[in-house]
Amino acid sequence: MRLAWTDLGSAESGAIVELHGFPLAANAARRAGTFLLLPEPRCCTGHAPADPAGAVEVFAPHPIALAGGAMRLTGTWRVATDAGGWRYQLHDARPMVPPGWGSVTRRAAMMAGPLMCLAAPGQAAGPDAARAVLAAAPAVDMHSHAGHIASLKRITSGGVFSAIAKPMREGRMAAICLATVSDSPTHHVVGGRIRPFRDPGVGELYNYGTLCFQRVHDLVKREGLRVIARGADFTAEPGVVIAAEGADFLEGKIERLDEAYHRWTLRHLQLTHYRVNELGDIQTEPPVHGGLTPFGAEVIRRCNRLGIVVDVAHGTLDLVRKAAAVSSKPLILSHTSLTNHPLPYTRQITAEHAKAIAATGGAIGVWPVIDFFGSMTAMAVGIARLADVVGVDHVGLGTDLRGLVGGSAIGDYDEMPAFAEALLAAGFSPADAAKVLGGNYRRVFAASI
Repeated sequence: MRLAWTDLGSAESGAIVELHGFPLAANAARRAGTFLLLPEPRCCTGHAPADPAGAVEVFAPHPIALAGGAMRLTGTWRVATDAGGWRYQLHDARPMVPPGWGSVTRRAAMMAGPLMCLAAPGQAAGPDAARAVLAAAPAVDMHSHAGHIASLKRITSGGVFSAIAKPMREGRMAAICLATVSDSPTHHVVGGRIRPFRDPGVGELYNYGTLCFQRVHDLVKREGLRVIARGADFTAEPGVVIAAEGADFLEGKIERLDEAYHRWTLRHLQLTHYRVNELGDIQTEPPVHGGLTPFGAEVIRRCNRLGIVVDVAHGTLDLVRKAAAVSSKPLILSHTSLTNHPLPYTRQITAEHAKAIAATGGAIGVWPVIDFFGSMTAMAVGIARLADVVGVDHVGLGTDLRGLVGGSAIGDYDEMPAFAEALLAAGFSPADAAKVLGGNYRRVFAASI
């Protein structure tokens, strides 16, 4: 019986089960006969869940190597009655495949012939196969700040750009959604968390947003890139989708959306960012609007009419539900990752949150936050977990390149062949890897534009 983390309570004691997860052992041991199995990697070594049902206690007849990350185990299921211990246990546990290969899912099991070799112990998808995937279909990053386009200091002082065309070509990255950030003057980092600290003045964020859009176009011109305005514009030659992270530049005026569409070729709009704005609530602050505001709904309808992708990243689950009810087009949630145990004000999402996006026909971009995914291999496993929840047609890549507060498992676009290789090694078929790498976003873009 293959057991999902959302269905632990459905398995009966004594059943032989298979379970995928991340090991956590005392003192960070590299081999252990008793350890915890978690649904996702911990951001800090040694921090076990507080919920007694949030992990599975594993008992193996012989020590198991734990250093490789994700693993898939099989053993006898037990539901403990000790109120002071872990509720779920796996006895006589044995690894089905070595650590690091634990992403072999029901999708991989259905693969035929040589594709099964990608998930076999001791064999990995090679660089040639990864390059073939990237050559077959344009790859797209759903969310990026590449080129150092963002930050208040760079915008106001005209700070130098960093190159993006060269790493994009080297990594066969065909398109990136390059996002302006118009609420930057109102927030800063406090204790590792980005928070608003003041209200903007009238016209301040519109004027700042204008500078941001101009900076993106200046970078595109300097790098000799194309601006993507239609679905047919996605080609192997690198291009940029003009995006905005937060619709704060609108300042409650719908006509400014039309202006951004025509003047700046805006084709991808994220409704909220790090301040509760006129459109709705955000994950990182207490809710004020109960989700989406009437103005937020008006913006979504106008985006649908104009031909702008609607992105609900940073929005609360209530905002997403209301946006899904309003939008006639698929939704994007451009950068996040799946969690079974959300912390307060987390930017990660639950399965319920993810399914609300998938139900619109949309897609969710997984980001390479180093605290969540310590390597490309771990990130590929995280994407496989999300694909198991919502289906492979609804997952993608959102790197937040140059926008993360901490480290990233993907340093630049020239590393995309290695990431494609990690996806193949995680059990994705070449066709499904192509969907994750850009096909799903291109589908939503075409439906929206």
